[in-house]
Amino acid sequence: MKNIYRGIFLFIFAWTIIPIMDGIAKYLSQIGIPVLQIVWARYFFTCVLVLPIIIGIYKRNSFKSDNHLLQIFRGSFLVGATLTFFYAISIIPLANALALAFFYPAFMTLLSHFFLNDKINFTSVFSVVAGLIGVLFIVKPGFQEFNFAFLASIGTGLFYALYMVSTKKLSNVDTPLKTLSFTGLVGLISMSLMMPFVWVSPSIYEWFLMLSMGLVASIGHFLIILSFRYVKASILAPFSYWEIITNIIIGYYFFKDIPDKFTWIGIVIIIGSGIYILFQTRNLKYEK
Repeated sequence: MKNIYRGIFLFIFAWTIIPIMDGIAKYLSQIGIPVLQIVWARYFFTCVLVLPIIIGIYKRNSFKSDNHLLQIFRGSFLVGATLTFFYAISIIPLANALALAFFYPAFMTLLSHFFLNDKINFTSVFSVVAGLIGVLFIVKPGFQEFNFAFLASIGTGLFYALYMVSTKKLSNVDTPLKTLSFTGLVGLISMSLMMPFVWVSPSIYEWFLMLSMGLVASIGHFLIILSFRYVKASILAPFSYWEIITNIIIGYYFFKDIPDKFTWIGIVIIIGSGIYILFQTRNLKYEK
């Protein structure tokens, strides 16, 4: 039971800090840094921060894996999610893009059933549906118009569900640090191929922001990988809604996005769905 609570705590903490990366990415796009370069920076600094640690610990075995192909697929799914989401938030508000991306727990519950043999029970379905209702309350005014950024946000949800399922499958194959290093390498190599066509020379301040973005991404995704060692993917999925709270704070403080009454109603629904599933885990046995 303690392992379940530990995994849930790690997962929630990860989604508390990851939106900081999103806020920095949105700001950089607003001051003229291309989206592709922002995504490149996120992976470049992940590699700069993580690879020395990996090499120091694992030496010659740093890039050995029992499933290289799945590591590449997992990294590619996260690149797809990062690209589509960073593109979306460069055009539409953080909350709108995140709400559409939050169809991912529904995708994930379905994918977990087919690929991880997780059972779809009433608790999982109820929590996902309740969370989605809360998201709709938050972004109701945002559904007035439609553009490609909305489709990109939904694509983020699908990519991220695939990323989460592959992360779970790797949780007992490679260590969290090693999986994080493969994530950084896949993203860095794929995005570096595009840099000659879009590169804009950043200022020292912009380099600092990009470094901060990579640091937050590294810590957050390490915690996500670690949390899957304790809890099933379908149980963790609804807790991703916690990310919305941090996004609202960032949107308010940095982008003058003031929450209205519908937003607060949505927050209550989302937190309620998380509390509900937390108490339901008392009846679940730990599965590694």
